[in-house]
Amino acid sequence: MNQKPSKEEYAGDIGEYIRLVPEGSIIDILLAQEKQMTELLSSLTESQGTYQYAEGKWTLKEVVGHIVDSERVMTYRLLRFARGDQTPLPGFDQEVFIPPFGGWTIAQLAEDYKAVRQATITLLRGLPVEAWSRKGTANDVNITVRALAYGIAGHELHHMGIIRTRYLS
Repeated sequence: MNQKPSKEEYAGDIGEYIRLVPEGSIIDILLAQEKQMTELLSSLTESQGTYQYAEGKWTLKEVVGHIVDSERVMTYRLLRFARGDQTPLPGFDQEVFIPPFGGWTIAQLAEDYKAVRQATITLLRGLPVEAWSRKGTANDVNITVRALAYGIAGHELHHMGIIRTRYLS
């Protein structure tokens, strides 16, 4: 899909992420992100992975784990809505998802990231055209499949900006 979602396709905080995504094919954007993240992770030391820029903030490994788990959740929502499921889906507490990542190696995170991103891309490539505009409700907000796909990319862009400015500067 080559067209960013219109404002009628989403509500709430995801709009902040969608606005970060450049024009172009969402699959190409996700593939480019995969390459960037893979290169970043391969350049990190384990010590860099445990860095926190302030007390109470996530480590760099936890940020990457958060990106991956958030993509899992958004892709699950995307799948349900793309298939026509209208069951409202709940939100999720991102803090509950963080604990395991401090004990993971950078290599484990890289493997997990790549597996999740490849699954997302495979799913998106297989969607029929009409599925992209299907809507569902997640976290009490109506959203289209297209908006979720762009939200995945924008969420990563948001956190990559934080990684660059607060973890690697």
